[in-house]
Amino acid sequence: MKILGIGNAIVDVICKVEDDFINNNNLTKGTMKLIFDDKEFQKLLSNLKIEKTISGGSVANSIVGLSQLGNEVGFIGKVSDDNLGEKYEEGLKSERVEYFYKKKKEELPTGTCLILVTPDSERTMCTFLGTAGKISENDIDTRTIKNSEIIFLEGYLWDEGEPKKAFEKAINNSKKVAMSLSDQFCVDRHKNHFLDLVKHKLNITFANEQEMISLINAKSFDEVITFAKSLNNLIVITRGEKGAISILGNEINENEAEKNLDIKDLTGAGDLFAAGFLHGYLNNLNPMDCLNKGREMSSRVIQQIGARL
Repeated sequence: MKILGIGNAIVDVICKVEDDFINNNNLTKGTMKLIFDDKEFQKLLSNLKIEKTISGGSVANSIVGLSQLGNEVGFIGKVSDDNLGEKYEEGLKSERVEYFYKKKKEELPTGTCLILVTPDSERTMCTFLGTAGKISENDIDTRTIKNSEIIFLEGYLWDEGEPKKAFEKAINNSKKVAMSLSDQFCVDRHKNHFLDLVKHKLNITFANEQEMISLINAKSFDEVITFAKSLNNLIVITRGEKGAISILGNEINENEAEKNLDIKDLTGAGDLFAAGFLHGYLNNLNPMDCLNKGREMSSRVIQQIGARL
């Protein structure tokens, strides 16, 4: 198998809202908030009109993108044997993703992410992880890991206890490891762990500019470049309107962002960028072509509603 994704199996529920809704519910626009109480989650959802429901999760979105580009892919993520869990599995299989998880009835329901899209196309997420956040080392199939050229992990998955053990088991049995830092709040919560992973355990790190600045407490992006050059692994950073950059030692490649796009929803931009870049990497394209493939995929997804093409 070319690439195996391991991440939170989350069903995305997409709703359009005004900025007032974000402010009135004490949310921070453009970030992801974890909600630990299902009742709180249902209360948020109760006054909203649902635009679209789709199988999601950051790495799962990337894996689907890689499948759509013709790569042989798989995914491990924990769902419950409930209605949403069944929809989630069907959604992956319909995209030719091999799903390495046998669902059973869990104490918690399948995870859900409420994606609030404001008029400026920015997305703010409220995630009830449900059983997705209870992934353990028992859910990680060592043979599948060893049969994959690369495993792709997400920062959202990292948490103390069982998820951390699952993470470490996957890394320790893999040939190559790529990871997305996922979200600035995620980086702030797990800074020391993430820094250790980036320095010592990851072959490829995906992040946006703010996440990298936060990770190393940098004052400027120049500090990020200096840090990335000091490592022996590939760092890929998206910079919004400034484009994207890949750094491997002293080799730096940079491309510009696509201009004049009809942007409808930024959900999935980073996920699909990673899919495009990894497609290039897996198929031995040069770094600039990898960046351009990432840009092509992210440009397409932000011109529609939802995180999958």
